[in-house]
Amino acid sequence: MIVNEGGYTMIGTSNTNNPFGEIKISTEVLEVIVGFATLEVDGVYGMRANLTSDLKTIFGRSEHTRGVSLQADEFGTSVDVYCYFNYGVNVPYTAQKIQENIKEQVYHMTEIELDEVHVHIVGIIPEETTAINVLTAHDLELGEEI
Repeated sequence: MIVNEGGYTMIGTSNTNNPFGEIKISTEVLEVIVGFATLEVDGVYGMRANLTSDLKTIFGRSEHTRGVSLQADEFGTSVDVYCYFNYGVNVPYTAQKIQENIKEQVYHMTEIELDEVHVHIVGIIPEETTAINVLTAHDLELGEEI
């Protein structure tokens, strides 16, 4: 169940047997959970910022929704995450781990089942290296002796 209340889009949990009343969770809360769940996965360097997340940060909203887009309608709830991976990771394996962790954490914390989790890898970040003395192709062109 999806409703708009007080300027927030709210999603009802799957627990309909609650004798105390309904439980509704803001989509922004879900986006924060998704952001944390993504960053927990080994091989994820960070999340992509976009205009929407930058504006949310400027107006005091959580920075933890950076790189997360959640869509909820009568057909279901899906999420898109936009992230950077560390160089050298197995991309399909890491992306699948992100999908699994997001679905697991969202359900564990809210009892809301996500229908789809789409992972968008927007870049690979190389490891930081320190300057070391190595032979390069440039050295060979200059005719330096080794």
